[in-house]
This record gives sequence, C-alpha cells and structure tokens, in this order.
Amino acid sequence: MTKVKLHTMLGNYPNTAALKSGQLKSELVDFDFAEVKVANNLFKQIVREAKYDVGELAIATYLQAKSFNKPYVLLPAVLVSRGQHHTIAYNPERGELKPSDLTGKRVGLRAYTVTTATWVRGILADEYGVDLDKVQWITFEDPHVAEYRDPPMVKRAPAGKELAQMLLDGEIDAAVVGDKLPDPRLKHLIPDHEAATQRWAQKNGGIQINHMVVVRSELTKSRPDVVAEVFRLLHESKNAPGTPKNPEPLRFGVEACRPVLEKMIGYCHKQGLIPNALSVDSLFDDVTRKLGA
Repeated sequence: MTKVKLHTMLGNYPNTAALKSGQLKSELVDFDFAEVKVANNLFKQIVREAKYDVGELAIATYLQAKSFNKPYVLLPAVLVSRGQHHTIAYNPERGELKPSDLTGKRVGLRAYTVTTATWVRGILADEYGVDLDKVQWITFEDPHVAEYRDPPMVKRAPAGKELAQMLLDGEIDAAVVGDKLPDPRLKHLIPDHEAATQRWAQKNGGIQINHMVVVRSELTKSRPDVVAEVFRLLHESKNAPGTPKNPEPLRFGVEACRPVLEKMIGYCHKQGLIPNALSVDSLFDDVTRKLGA
C-alpha cells in the first residue's frame, strides 16, 4: 500500500516524544507535525477548519464536535489525564469558602465548554450538592465549536479583565485556574484534593480523561491500515524506553476508557454542552472501536 503523510497536531509530552522525534519508524505513515506550544490553542483549527488528519483534542470538545457532525472519529488513545479536584481555587483573604457554598456565587473559568471546567462542575454537583444552574459562570473565551451557544447563566467578563486578578479583587468568588495556582495568595477550594481525586478514580473507573486523539473520518474508510498504524505508534511512543511513566496509566482501548467516557458524556449532557447523551460506542467507528481490544 502507498505510504501516507498525515498532517498531525500533537502536544509535546513524554508519551509523544518518541513519535514526534522520529525515533519510531513506520512503513505506512509519515507525519507532518504542526508546531505546537500549547495544544489547546489549536483545537479550534480541528473543529472549525478540519485542518489536521490526526489531532489531539479535549474530550468535551470532541463530544461537542461529534454532536455537530464534525468530520472526525475518536481513537481510543488517551494523551493527557489528570485529577481535577485541585483546579478550582478561591481567595482566602476574602473569607473562607467551601465547595458547597458556591450555589448563588460567581465562578470564573476560561470558557464554559473546556474539559477541565466540565469535570469540575460535575464534581461540584455530584460531591458537594452545588446547583450548577444557580451559579453565574464568568468566561473569557468563546467555545471551541463555533455552533455552540453558552446557556443563560454564563456571562462574559468585561473586556481587559483577567481571571486571577478578578479572583484576588473579589469580583468573582472562585475560579477554575488549571493545574497550578496562579498566585500564592490563592487556595484550593476542595480540601485534601489529592485524596478526593483518588476516591473519585476508585469510584468511577479511573482518573478524569483530558485529551484523546482524533482522526479524519474519511481516513478510517479509505485507509483503515493507516489508522491502525497511528494507534500502534501512539501506544509504542507511550511505552518507549526511557519514557517517564505517568502515575495514572494513559488508557488505550475502548473498554479501558469506557467508564470515564460514560461519566463525561453524562456531565456534558446534564450541563447542556451536548443535546443528547451519546453512547460510548458511537464515538468510534468500526475501525477505531476494535483498536486495543
């Protein structure tokens, strides 16, 4: 079969290093890798422009893309996963705040539809009884998927405002700030967040999935051998000699991912990100569903 060159967008992680460096060779596939500093800055190019043959995509963004019939299918290959309990913060200088206090408060986040924020909202509702519809969500960016419209309780921050500064100034009560606190004066909202993350993982089948891999739908029809080869190379890159092992195994295969994908689908549906509760199997096609089985 003819060797194929794939225009590809993958972030720079230990688990992609062997693939992106050219250490791994293939008789079927060459990769034309896009230059990437922060992968999520390029997600719009996938779901708005269909720019890449293979790409990294946040799982909530993929679920929305699927709902709007974007021309991509999911590979059962996790690139990034992490606990999310530590990603929401508050300013203790303005008084103590518990997760259960957030009903009726103002919470900042980069965009309503980002995967981290979706996980955090689900955790707040499930574990702390927060009524998500009675929180005012203050955002700074548009959704990745252009067709999506934010629900009424989502408001855009005034022009020129910054998330961390609004939190410090008391203009918002809490904020989804990501993996690291942006200011030492801030404090994690969820106490003992590491233990809370482990309890969640034990209950729900694993740590929360952030980013997976998608391939152009046409490619699975025309070259299923190439799609299988991409999956193989991703798996080999994750397990390449010298690659640091992620404390949370990066899951490959539909069944390994199923419990956490089901949880995310439920969160996206309840939070109004997708109109219908998709099945896990519908995220894949007859080619990608078999990979890693």
